[in-house]
Amino acid sequence: MAAANIRDVAHRAGVSVASVSRALNGHSNVHPDTRAKVNAAAKALGYVPHAGARSLSMARTHAIGVVLPDLHGEFFSEIVRGMDREASGRGYQLLLSNMHADIDMASHATRAMRGRVDGLVVMAPQVDAAGLEILLPPGLPAVLVHSADGSGRPLLRIDSQHGAETMTRHLLAIGKRRIVHITGPAGNIDSAERQAGFLAAMAERGDAEPIVVAGDFSDDGGAAAVRDLLAVGTRFDAVFAANDMMALGALTVLRDAGIDVPGDVAVAGFDDVPLARYLALTTMRVHMAEIGAQAVARLVAQLEGKGADASTELLVPDLVVRQTTQSEKARR
Repeated sequence: MAAANIRDVAHRAGVSVASVSRALNGHSNVHPDTRAKVNAAAKALGYVPHAGARSLSMARTHAIGVVLPDLHGEFFSEIVRGMDREASGRGYQLLLSNMHADIDMASHATRAMRGRVDGLVVMAPQVDAAGLEILLPPGLPAVLVHSADGSGRPLLRIDSQHGAETMTRHLLAIGKRRIVHITGPAGNIDSAERQAGFLAAMAERGDAEPIVVAGDFSDDGGAAAVRDLLAVGTRFDAVFAANDMMALGALTVLRDAGIDVPGDVAVAGFDDVPLARYLALTTMRVHMAEIGAQAVARLVAQLEGKGADASTELLVPDLVVRQTTQSEKARR
């Protein structure tokens, strides 16, 4: 049996081909009864719009390019999950690309998407404002996530400094004073802001001793940082890692060394990835999937002429206290 076409749908619904096209493409000037008849006819016939013909007729691809620093790990998978949920609900597909460390290679990746996508969502926490101008194709709508200010483009950013201050004050409030902060990679916006927040909160207490060590946002990096501190005999009573994966790496080393967590050393992270919930890690909840969904929603609003809001939205994370900073007495 031949596949149903748009004329078959129009015939079954008792409307014109133009009405079917407008109804299926989501135009607002379609009567609700007509839209319902068209949708029912399309479902009964198993009609699927031809994506290529639809794109040509509308001069659009109905695809969104997504450029991330990495495509692996729970943080990025949660971001993409939120983007995909929002995009599919609005009739768009995602094309994913990895952000390379070299700005020229990254720029080539974004420019290669031109003509294949209607717009971009770009997360580039390691790229400064000048680099963004090289990275982003001129004339292509874009929404930025966790990036430098993007020359009037919409931007969603986590308030990382405020989040780090909140977590550090929590550790101080439970009596911790020699606190290790494991940073993210150098040049990363979130890493720099979280370190600044940690140091600012520690400076509020005259008896607090900050210890800052370098990390790389990986579990291996967090494990190595704590292993090195233990090897040289550094005394500390808490570890606050700039993301959850480093915190979980640190937690593993401490427990393997027979150190009581949180009695001797409390451990905290940042992001609240799904694994952190299962391992009872205290952290700052970032609402990653919601951020991904918001980024897509703001881009689609631009693409569909519903407003080109170029404001910066600062998203405040929430403190989530779990067993790695909670005393035995508090858990009872």
